[in-house]
Amino acid sequence: MQIPPGSQRSFFLFGPRATGKTHWVKSHFPKALYLDLLQSELQRELLARPEQLRKLIAPGFRDWIVIDEVQRVPKLLSEVHRLIENDGLRFILTGSSARSLRKRGVNLLAGRALTYSMHPLTAAELGKDFDQARALAYGQLPALLHEPKPQDYLRSYVNTYLQQEVVQESTMRRLDAFTRFLEVASFSQGQVLNLTEIARECSVHRKVVANYFSILEDLLVAARLPPFSRRAKRQVIMHPKFYFFDVGVYRSVRPQGILDSPQEQEGAALETLVWQELRAINDALGLGYSLYYWRTRTGQEVDFVLYGTRGLLAIEVKRRSHVRRSDLRGLQAFGREYPQARRLLLYGGDRRLYEGEISLVPVGEALLSLPDLLRRGCQEP
Repeated sequence: MQIPPGSQRSFFLFGPRATGKTHWVKSHFPKALYLDLLQSELQRELLARPEQLRKLIAPGFRDWIVIDEVQRVPKLLSEVHRLIENDGLRFILTGSSARSLRKRGVNLLAGRALTYSMHPLTAAELGKDFDQARALAYGQLPALLHEPKPQDYLRSYVNTYLQQEVVQESTMRRLDAFTRFLEVASFSQGQVLNLTEIARECSVHRKVVANYFSILEDLLVAARLPPFSRRAKRQVIMHPKFYFFDVGVYRSVRPQGILDSPQEQEGAALETLVWQELRAINDALGLGYSLYYWRTRTGQEVDFVLYGTRGLLAIEVKRRSHVRRSDLRGLQAFGREYPQARRLLLYGGDRRLYEGEISLVPVGEALLSLPDLLRRGCQEP
């Protein structure tokens, strides 16, 4: 995660549960005062009297103060704000949900603190320890690196979110309906969202489904990918696509029966892995790309479009080891629309190839070199 060297500004560190926020903070700020709001006694004390925070800080203490899972006590941010302004104290505020903060109108310290994001591990971080097959099967949560029963861990992870986070939402009246929604939503992984169809499948109102999706986003376990439409010369689809944040979590949520096509799930898994790597590297290195997808009304599509000061990148993802001409049509159409774009097709082969100005790159090679690739932007290697 890219924090400016020597920075003295307080900051938020948001990320889904188990992405390593606490471990990172403790290893990088070993002298910090650490307050864990998952400790029920401390949580109750500060919920009742947020002003007690000042009494937990020793007189003259000038190091960092870490408040873990700050969304558990949203009113604490007013006290943090006061201590930053009046006493010049420095805070690291971690959280796995922005929902309770947003619901209470908290303004995240009115810009007095930076905001960073933590994601699952990336291939580049793991280096020689990166196992593409394992990543596609179980995802990239740090705890899974040495977990002997990854499927059991992921099942528990999803249930923990249901029990500890979703159940706490005051708007959640029927957990069974939300559980059904999660399964149905998993079939929309990497797909354009159709809220009306999902509501029909779940037997609930469309507004309920819209609220459920907002809950997933606020809990940081899912995100919507908007369409790219800048200076479009042709009609494009304007609805967002949907992704769970990690391929292992997606697989754990999605039911698999004998009538389901393994190829369909594997394709969504690979696309998800590329998606989470793009998000993580873009945030970690502060590259400033905005992420989109592109699809015309005639069905030509590019999975990911990255747009920013470094340029315009179009990335298509295919599982197969031999690329067909039809696999290139979306990138070719995008190139005609945006000739300045650099275009990449990540595929399941083992050698780098070129089709005109389109580079065909093996997925594993691309994931390991993604930081350098994104830094270069539109510059060819």
